[in-house]
Amino acid sequence: MTHHHFDKLTRLPPYILAEVIDLMKSARRAGDDIIDLGMGNPDLETPPHVVEKICEAARNPRNHRYSASRGIPNLRASICEWYQRRHGVTLDPDGEAIAVIGAKEGLSHFVLMTIGPGDVVLCPDPAYPIHQYSVIIAGGDLRHVPLTADSDFIANLELAISRTWPKPKMLIVSFPHNPTTQVVDRSFFERIVEFAKTHDLMVLHDFAYAEVCFDGYQPPSILEVPGAKDVAIEFVSLSKSHSMAGWRVGFACGNREMIHALTRIKSYLDYGMPQAIQIGAIVALRGPQDVVTHNQDIYRDRRDTLIDGLGAPGDGAWKIEKPLGTMFVWAKIPEPFAELGSMEFSKRLIREAKVAVSPGLGFGQSGEGYVRFALVENKHRIRQAVRGIRRFLRGDAGGVD
Repeated sequence: MTHHHFDKLTRLPPYILAEVIDLMKSARRAGDDIIDLGMGNPDLETPPHVVEKICEAARNPRNHRYSASRGIPNLRASICEWYQRRHGVTLDPDGEAIAVIGAKEGLSHFVLMTIGPGDVVLCPDPAYPIHQYSVIIAGGDLRHVPLTADSDFIANLELAISRTWPKPKMLIVSFPHNPTTQVVDRSFFERIVEFAKTHDLMVLHDFAYAEVCFDGYQPPSILEVPGAKDVAIEFVSLSKSHSMAGWRVGFACGNREMIHALTRIKSYLDYGMPQAIQIGAIVALRGPQDVVTHNQDIYRDRRDTLIDGLGAPGDGAWKIEKPLGTMFVWAKIPEPFAELGSMEFSKRLIREAKVAVSPGLGFGQSGEGYVRFALVENKHRIRQAVRGIRRFLRGDAGGVD
């Protein structure tokens, strides 16, 4: 058989998280009960009234045909209503909003359409992997901008742009941020929009955690900023807020030319999400929104169970700051274990604490020294995880409760 050389494949870094997933699977095969806080795969069920609507719509032969790849009119109208309601932003459902098959699909196809060889894209480091990989898949030139707790991201951007030739075409950002859980206020986006206009950049904002927020914090949309529509496209998703992860429902909104570019590539590559699911998504957006607050409460309780449990006084305590958004906790590796690095520390957590987390290195160089917990198990399991981790940090991994 001929040996095929896939150039784009060799440019994609090895999927670091896969190593930890493999270790977890082999531990489970060996009979260990591993608590999986690694992958951000939501465990909460889709609201019953939404599932009911999808089933009903699936039985209607009208919904068995090709749909509209940009989303049926009522679906685009309902996302524009959501923007008006939550963010006071007025959008034209015909030219400024499009449905995507999950934010990940929309985002990567948008980058594929607008970025080519030689185009430079700025992206935070650490980042959600597809933000960086979409640029590599498109053949673009990726530049990492450090996003750390102790530096000003926009100052880092200014530094990056002063050192970059040719001038970047695009900036990809996402707040509330996965994995670091960093949040921003509207003035941050005002600075981003101004920066984009000064340097003639497109801004792509992944707003996946728009409605996963706590303690009174309300994440701003970049589209709230006057003039944002001149430079920005924003992706929202029902995966986390409405527990619809597996149904693949998301939207892109904002700049007309950018939405048009995405519409064009989608009309070649897909026929949109199945129509029955689009109808379910309309019900999710227009129906009662108590699912959103219900999910926020659950993630907040899990966050508190994990962080209060790990931080309680005594041996093996691990102090972590509480995030104001996302379904994750980003934790600096405790000092005595810091020299292990995030990969080795994560492996030891699986072997000795029976808990799987994601090593920070999997999200980029600046993620080294951290691990990410995904709040995807119930409180009982999280308490079990806390006991295992504290035992491991105390150094009596062989002990029992």
